[in-house]
Amino acid sequence: MSQPRSLSAALLLSTAIGLVVFSSQGAAAQATSASQSGSAASGTTTASGAAGTTSGSATGTTSGGAASASGQLELQQIDVSGNSSLNAPYTTPAAVSTVGRNEIQTFGNQRVDDVLRTIPGTFTQQNQQNPGVSVNIRGLEGSGRVNMMIDGVRQDFGFMGHNATNMLYVDPALLAGIDVQRGAVSTAGGAGALAGTANFRTLGVGDIISGGKNWGALGNLTYGTNGQGWAEMLAGAARLSPGAAIAAAISNHPTQNYTNGAGDSVPNTAQNLTSGLAKLEFNPTENQKLNLGAVIYNNRFGANSYYQTVNSNTVTANYGWNPESDLINFALNGYYNQVNMEYDQPITSGSYAGRKVEDTGWGFDTSNTSEFHLGVVDISSTYGGEWFYNDVKTTEGGVNPDGNSGVGGLFSQTKLTYGMFDFIAGLRYDYYKLDGSGYSTSQGGYYDVNQSEGRFDPKLTLAVNPWKWLQVYGSWGRSFRAPTTFETLLGGSHPGSTTSFTPNPDLSPEYQQGWEVGLNTLYQGILSQDDVAKFKLDYYQMDVQDYITAQCAISGRSYSCYFYNVPGTSVVRGVELEGGYDIGYAFTNFTYTYTNTNLPSQMNGLGMQSYMPDNIASITIGTRLFDEKLEIGGRGNFVSRSYVGDVNSVAAADDNGYLPGYSLFDLYATYQVTDNLQLGISGTNILDRDYTPALSQAGNGPGRTVLFTAKAKF
Repeated sequence: MSQPRSLSAALLLSTAIGLVVFSSQGAAAQATSASQSGSAASGTTTASGAAGTTSGSATGTTSGGAASASGQLELQQIDVSGNSSLNAPYTTPAAVSTVGRNEIQTFGNQRVDDVLRTIPGTFTQQNQQNPGVSVNIRGLEGSGRVNMMIDGVRQDFGFMGHNATNMLYVDPALLAGIDVQRGAVSTAGGAGALAGTANFRTLGVGDIISGGKNWGALGNLTYGTNGQGWAEMLAGAARLSPGAAIAAAISNHPTQNYTNGAGDSVPNTAQNLTSGLAKLEFNPTENQKLNLGAVIYNNRFGANSYYQTVNSNTVTANYGWNPESDLINFALNGYYNQVNMEYDQPITSGSYAGRKVEDTGWGFDTSNTSEFHLGVVDISSTYGGEWFYNDVKTTEGGVNPDGNSGVGGLFSQTKLTYGMFDFIAGLRYDYYKLDGSGYSTSQGGYYDVNQSEGRFDPKLTLAVNPWKWLQVYGSWGRSFRAPTTFETLLGGSHPGSTTSFTPNPDLSPEYQQGWEVGLNTLYQGILSQDDVAKFKLDYYQMDVQDYITAQCAISGRSYSCYFYNVPGTSVVRGVELEGGYDIGYAFTNFTYTYTNTNLPSQMNGLGMQSYMPDNIASITIGTRLFDEKLEIGGRGNFVSRSYVGDVNSVAAADDNGYLPGYSLFDLYATYQVTDNLQLGISGTNILDRDYTPALSQAGNGPGRTVLFTAKAKF
């Protein structure tokens, strides 16, 4: 595989291409009216990665019912009750999904995993004792294979152990929505992401203030059985002037150990969570916007044999400029994130009290979107660059190495629309750099690592829109993931055993190329004027080369474990389906995922087993009564058996290494007492099933839990 001789040459080449594209648009754009330009920079996000929008950025909104010039299907009256962003995946020719705040509050207020595990092609690694989130897309997880973000900011924190290797810490009470993109991503956020991205959007001014008011407030008060106890969240926002607004929120949720379906208390499942956020919005002029934000997270829990304290702080600065020109819709986003984990004291015994893992990251992304016409062809082009730098430091023992890494590059994505055809051509140049040092007898003593590599990755999509309500598409794309500091510089030994850990400075990146075919349907007016039916289906295949996993060399009674590239190509293929129907007084939503893979096993102890169940399905059914003030619904989750891997031993697995499947059922009801007050009750695992969640560690899932909720909005 040939590689560019230098990053500088690639940067110059991509910049030149961008300048040529930009300059060629000038004459054509003069004939385009200002009314066709994108909306003013707003900070609103969608899951529409194929349309060139960037989650967490200050760019304009992509509506699910946008005109054909924006690349979306031109649907009649599809923007129902402000839910255009939730409908956007059904008009996007890519494997994207989004969930809103209502679904998170109904099903994810105990753990956001309970929502992520019902998104097609998406699952999570889950430790019942650790509240961190680790997203799995199409069976690929950990070590940056999925770019997890909070408000567009990468979350690369992780450490080696009997746990997921990368975790994101966020309070579900502060979430406004989650956007997931599966497969190669050719716009911002896609650098170094092998399998896709997941962006967790937190509350902003627009989520708190509604109805054209100048101020607003949200308040949630919840009491839950089975160790959940009391949880409180309060948020407020105000428009200080026509060009300035502020928002803030605080949340608190201490819990106790829960009881599983067998009636046994699951140890160390308690936590003490406090979180908050602050957001500022400025409009220096009518076509400029500057958003500043900070999200803080503090939690104390017991996991990995120690009581731990985690602090996560995320800071964002998003600037958008959208003058009266179709050629300019500019965004510049800067961000900073720091996660500190400290081992306070051992739960029983141990020698690593006082250990600290500090992960500090900063970065930026910038892009511009230009829209113009060449004859009868509508063109929308997004181009820009991104960079993220990450530094890891560990004190007081452990196998976590110190090191720093950077990943980023340049990207462009251009959509050409002619009649019922859309052709999307994406190209990105990604580059990574990794530095660190350590001591290992296998490396002859002290050693230094200085790695770097870059490559071009294209993505091509063809979509056909034969009717306003139907879209059929096919795509092909490539991506790659750099080895992490943990995998490359691993060292130390396992407490109380003869197992040692060995670095591998010669690790190569993982490479992926894949294709998918799919169809989207979004239709209004089947049985009534306002009902909405939506359906999304895709079949995909991803071929992964040089997959990284761990293995151990045995010498007598001693083990030496290290990460290595598995030779050859591993294949992941599957089917992803989601849809729903809403007629006002009744509704249903459903998802289904089938996954077939021959990926090598991950080693439990240097990460966690990472085989998704073959079949995962969910269905939600409900009704709205009394002028839709009362909503009653239920959800069923169905998970087939899951393989733990041929190098792992999990107590709940059978002799063939499979965890048994399970079915869980939830019920809920809400009543809108007044315009400002809603009361609710929900029950999870209402049949009190005793089960071990797939891709989980440290204990069975919670038994029957009942939550009583009061929500106020002013």
